[in-house]
Amino acid sequence: MLTCRLPRLTRLYSVASSLKVANSFIDAIGNTPLIRLKRLSEETGSDILAKAEFMNPGGSVKDRAALFVIKDSEEKGELKAGGTVVEGTAGNTGIGLAHVCRSKGYKCVIYMPNTQSQEKIDLLRMLGAEVYPVPAVAFENPENYNHQARRHAEKLPNAVWTNQFDNIANRRAHLETTGPEIWEQTNGLVDGFTCSTGTGGTLAGVTRFLKEKNPKVKSFIADPPGSVLYNYFKSGGKVLNERSGSSITEGIGQGRVTTNLQPDVDLIDDALYISDEKSIEMVYRLLDEEGLYVGASTALNVVAAVEMAKILGPGIQSSY
Repeated sequence: MLTCRLPRLTRLYSVASSLKVANSFIDAIGNTPLIRLKRLSEETGSDILAKAEFMNPGGSVKDRAALFVIKDSEEKGELKAGGTVVEGTAGNTGIGLAHVCRSKGYKCVIYMPNTQSQEKIDLLRMLGAEVYPVPAVAFENPENYNHQARRHAEKLPNAVWTNQFDNIANRRAHLETTGPEIWEQTNGLVDGFTCSTGTGGTLAGVTRFLKEKNPKVKSFIADPPGSVLYNYFKSGGKVLNERSGSSITEGIGQGRVTTNLQPDVDLIDDALYISDEKSIEMVYRLLDEEGLYVGASTALNVVAAVEMAKILGPGIQSSY
């Protein structure tokens, strides 16, 4: 989610886009539009712009990470024709991987917490993935779904564990695609960026790119209940293991600082704690006011963008 200065609105939409034919599922990933959220923009005096990642062919931002972690394995010679891709995921990365694997002719194996929705499990299996729902336990536990995925890959020939949480090819996807798209789509007028984190790849990659383009761009992490990252950033990195509550959101929040996030921790300007109540309210606001039907995790990002806009103030470049 982005925050831009309202007075420059007319310049944001001066770049015409041309339609082209994608040669494959993979070629259709990325280049998603920005959507201005009209009512929220009017309320805050800033342009609240949503990156429409649901327009990726697999339906989420995780298509980008899925493509890049597979490409990384191919480039390193770790994955060859007919191989198997194994991952631990709460859902959307698995969906992206299943699509990309099907497109490239790889087998796909997914381990996921058994707290995730049955719809995600059914979709993954329909896409051809083997799915293993396992008890949800902390990362430190050897039976955590990520560790089980790693062990599964180690037992197979021509197989890789793509390790989305600590594989920086995930971060690179956003450094090389999402960040540049945002910069170009806003003509370099973006003032702030915020999103929640699971792996941390989106936040880290986009933040790094935008800060390198303009150090005045602000980056806020949006965190749900049950995650430790809000307290980590608010304490200046002193408090990491303090969890409080749980959340209805799926696939976001974290109990540690991942390898994807670690290199860019110092670039994050602030953290926002977003309650489930606010996220649920925003789900219905977006549906009623914008015609956008999104889940709680996306709604959380929108709440964070609104709070960021209120903190930074309308049209004030020096506060960014």
